[in-house]
Amino acid sequence: MNIAILETGHPPERLGGRFPSYGAMVEALIGDGHRFARFDVTAGHWPEAPDSFDAFAITGSPASVYDPIPWVEDLLGFLRDLDPSKKLIGLCFGHQALAQALGGRVERSERGWGLGLHRYDVVERATFIDDAQPIAVPVSHQDQVVALPPGARVLAGSSFTPYGVLNWSDRPALSFQCHPEFAPDYARALTDGHRAGTADPALVPAALASLEAPHDSDRVGGWIRRFLRE
Repeated sequence: MNIAILETGHPPERLGGRFPSYGAMVEALIGDGHRFARFDVTAGHWPEAPDSFDAFAITGSPASVYDPIPWVEDLLGFLRDLDPSKKLIGLCFGHQALAQALGGRVERSERGWGLGLHRYDVVERATFIDDAQPIAVPVSHQDQVVALPPGARVLAGSSFTPYGVLNWSDRPALSFQCHPEFAPDYARALTDGHRAGTADPALVPAALASLEAPHDSDRVGGWIRRFLRE
């Protein structure tokens, strides 16, 4: 399968280049057996021939999908204009971008920052989901999907993030508010010294402690691989 990865963000400079790009993280999550091409859309790099790709993955980003930033507006338009038979994967910002582009709404959540390891309960078991056990996966977000797009169904979520995992009935799209692509060392480095601690000094230590628990990122990667094969 030919997969285009739309890179909408990069590891923060404060981490000193010690970690792979978000595109490389997504490649590792999906795994071998595919041909990948990365496009840094924040720098205006886009697939010249979208029809040559079977699937598109949208990475995380520090941006908000409702910001009046030219590349964000271009991304939403690109997603709306894609052939609806193309498979789509969204991660965090990518999850929000798909929802916003396809008729939903994203806002800054009144619940505040989600940080650390969060648990989502499976509320509907799609064919690519192995079982109905909850998942625990790193998160780092302040925005959330607050209104579902037409055709979207909730597969998993929590009281903090009700629309945590979405799938569409009218197109092959799957998106996650969490970050299954974040390896534990990167999740800890990103969380340590996070700006969310300015408003809530207890949040970062609690989030770091949560990241010491087992996580289900590999299991979620299996969901994505099975979704792509279907």
